[in-house]
Amino acid sequence: MQKVIITAAICGAEVTKEHNENVPYSVEEIVKEAKAAYDAGASIIHLHVRNDDGTPTQDINRFKECIDAIKDVCPEAIVQPSTGGAVGMSNEERIQPVSLSPEMATLDCGTCNFGGDDIFVNTENTIKEFGKKMIDLDVKPEIEVFDKGMIDMALRLNKKGFINDNMHFNFVMGVNGGISGTYRDLMFMRESIPQNATFTVSGVGKCQFDMITLSVLMGGHIRVGFEDNVYIKKGVKAKSNGELVQKAVNIAKELGREVATPEEAREILGLKIKELSTQGA
Repeated sequence: MQKVIITAAICGAEVTKEHNENVPYSVEEIVKEAKAAYDAGASIIHLHVRNDDGTPTQDINRFKECIDAIKDVCPEAIVQPSTGGAVGMSNEERIQPVSLSPEMATLDCGTCNFGGDDIFVNTENTIKEFGKKMIDLDVKPEIEVFDKGMIDMALRLNKKGFINDNMHFNFVMGVNGGISGTYRDLMFMRESIPQNATFTVSGVGKCQFDMITLSVLMGGHIRVGFEDNVYIKKGVKAKSNGELVQKAVNIAKELGREVATPEEAREILGLKIKELSTQGA
């Protein structure tokens, strides 16, 4: 089996210090958590950004500030900005970090209930708009799918030219409103993507470590971090994203998979090293 790529989703848009006091908000806190995750074995830093008070933002200047600061301490890391943003943000807000021309960015491929009255809206036209911009700027999308229908949407848009071949999926399992985090459902998702596609698995909440263990066994890649889960084990909050990554590394090695370096991750995903754009500086 190829080496396993570990992604660290270090802060998300919805989780707060009330959930875990170590969730980062400020640039300094985000850099500290990115470095801890990178040092533990993460090749990809999945990045949302916050204002210092914790309010989520998609401001291009805040993204550039955070990416530059992360690259200063983790120059080899793959920084993957989110275009999901937070519930209620406009398309114009959400797409901003793609203009920085990162190596990768997320591309959510469907609408999903997020609990209560929250709806994460991604219309077909939104997906086309975001997908086309990523193609134009040579940004590889990580295709975020919360259910089987979102895979079908991605495959249709691939045929129409809005998503390039050699697709990379992230199966987000266990969200309230999305597919559950079970072996049955993970197999269903895995068997629904092309044979030449790569995939990462993100288990949300209590299913995080079950889901990444299954992904390691299936030959897939894995994501951990405060965005998805703030506990290192039942009832015990994680001290850092690095601690969560280290547990993922230990699981992978126990199951006979070596952890990919950033250089190896780029080779697996077909990425090219790019200079960050100065737009929005």
